Amino acid sequence: MQASTQPENDNAVAALAESFLGFCRVEKGLAPNSITSYRLDLQRFATFAAKRDLEQQATLHAYVDSLRESGLSPRTIARQITTLRNFYAFLIQENRLGTDPTSGLVLPRQWKTLPKFLSLDQVDKLLDAPDPSKPNGSRDRAMLHLLYATGLRVSELCNVDVGGVNLDVGVVRVMGKGRKERLVPIGKSAIEALTSYLQTARGALLDGRKSRALFVTNRGGPMTRQGFWKLLKNYGKQVGLWQNLTPHVLRHSCAMSLLQAGVDTTVIALWLGHADVRSTQPYLHADLTIKEKALALVTPAGVAPGRYKPPDAVLAFLEAL
Repeated sequence: MQASTQPENDNAVAALAESFLGFCRVEKGLAPNSITSYRLDLQRFATFAAKRDLEQQATLHAYVDSLRESGLSPRTIARQITTLRNFYAFLIQENRLGTDPTSGLVLPRQWKTLPKFLSLDQVDKLLDAPDPSKPNGSRDRAMLHLLYATGLRVSELCNVDVGGVNLDVGVVRVMGKGRKERLVPIGKSAIEALTSYLQTARGALLDGRKSRALFVTNRGGPMTRQGFWKLLKNYGKQVGLWQNLTPHVLRHSCAMSLLQAGVDTTVIALWLGHADVRSTQPYLHADLTIKEKALALVTPAGVAPGRYKPPDAVLAFLEAL
């Protein structure tokens, strides 16, 4: 490591972190939420690494051990390690570091709990909850249908422009993480809900005002993440779903529906805007778990599931799950 990068005071790592954050913001075009997440992770690391050698693997291993000892979840620790890998890759790229001490870091096992998702019956109840005869209800119905059909992140959903939807082709143009654009298929039900919303409800909500946003409030402004979270929670309570229903649950539900329909995980990763197909693996694990539990239910008492061959009708049912 060059002498200038040795952390001789508490501000050395913080200064390097600021250079990295500037690179992420300007060169990589990361979203503000991603920048904030990186900043918080690196602030924690800077506090720990003050007076330590940044080039030593021992420093990083000690830091990860401290995260475990503090009781952080495996998922949070994995995110911290990912932040460090990106940070150190930047330092090497800028010739501020000679070797990469993060190469020996191992991501902890994640997804100890499977992703929450809705059954098809629950999805149907939720999608039918809004009253389409009212402008707000028509908008909410269109948002729910689009979210389930596409698996968009809530920020992506709220940022869709009215010109970003092509109902004739059946796709929506989405600006995802890192300002990466993708086209996502919509599906018949979502097209019908969007068509109804665009024909009358959106104009009624705007009341003569102009907006590029696809989904608008009755004040003419774009729907916000917080606003959508609130209305989703209310509809969830209305149809008897759990109180902590979130937009991400519908994203998970979309992924599970695609997986159970036979869509390859590589395609699902592109559909959801995952940078790495490994992010899609939890859905595959959840799908296998469902089938294993179902097989256990039909296996005769005293017979190991692996030694039991269900009738063809049962196998067909399990395959359709």
